Formats: sequence, structure tokens, C-alpha cells
Amino acid sequence: MRLPQIQIQTTDIAIDLQIQKPIQKIKQPKATQTIEQPAAILDINTIRGRLKIDSSQARRDLGLIGPLESNEKWAREGMKVALEGAARRAKEGRQLMENAGKDQGNSIIQNIAKQNHGPKRVPFNVKFVPSVDSVKIEYIPGETDIQFTPQKPKIDVKVNKPIHEYTPGKVNGNVLQYPDVKIDVIL
Repeated sequence: MRLPQIQIQTTDIAIDLQIQKPIQKIKQPKATQTIEQPAAILDINTIRGRLKIDSSQARRDLGLIGPLESNEKWAREGMKVALEGAARRAKEGRQLMENAGKDQGNSIIQNIAKQNHGPKRVPFNVKFVPSVDSVKIEYIPGETDIQFTPQKPKIDVKVNKPIHEYTPGKVNGNVLQYPDVKIDVIL
């Protein structure tokens, strides 16, 4: 005995898909930034130092004196020499007067001449010119006052939004072949 057979035949669906991919573009512009640094405020006040040098004593030691002081010095020196000369002549006159009657004759005048014009020893010594500490130096130091005020920087930042472009994708489908199922019974 033969058994009937069932024969099944299927046809799959055939679809034509047209796919358009989505497009996405993203750009992030840099932030806009400005920075400004104001200069610091600097205030400097200075009192100058003073240096005083008095070299008048050193100049006097070297013989460099002003005209007024020179006149006074030479006037004193002249007065002193004149008084010494007057005293010497008075002394010589007294010697002549006291010894004139004692039969000494010309020997008195010779003795007086020897006293005045005989060999005299000149003192010799080393002299340092100008003398030590003849230049007076005085220094008054100056002062400097510095005031410094820093300034804060000025920072301005502007954040730019991202640029986003999006084109969505598309899918179009066409059925090229529809599905089918055929069933046959073979006896």
C-alpha cells in the first residue's frame, strides 16, 4: 500500500531595499578668550643722599688760601716781623749804649753783626702735606620708598555652541517577489 506524499514548496520573499545612510557633522568652535593684564602701579620716592667734603684745611696746608685769608695772614706776618725788627734794633741800640764807654770801639758793631748774620742752622724735618684728617667727609644716606600695587588680570571667555548638522537616513523597500507556499499531495 502506498501512502500519499505531501510535497510542500515555498518561495521566499524578495525585497529590494534602497538605504540612504544618515549624515551627521559636529564641529566645536574654539572658545573666544581675551586676557588683558593691566600694568602694576609702581610708585618710587627717593630722597637723595648727600656727601659733604670740606677740604679747606688741606688747601690751607698746601698754601692755597683765599684772598681775604691771605691778606689777613700776611698782615699778621708783616706786623710780627716789624715788631721783631723794632725789638732787635732797640736791643742793638741798648748794647751800643751800654758798651760805648768801655773802650771796645768797633768790636761792639762786629759782635752785633755776627749775632744778626752768622751761620744759622735751618731745622729740617719731613712734613706730610696735607696733614692727617685735614679733609672732613660727611655722608648722609638717602632713602628710597617703593610702593607696589599689582593689578588683577581681566579675563573674558565666551563659550561657542557646537555646530551640529544631521541628515536622517531613508530606507525604501520594494517587494520583488512575494512569499508563496504550494502544497501538493501525491497519491
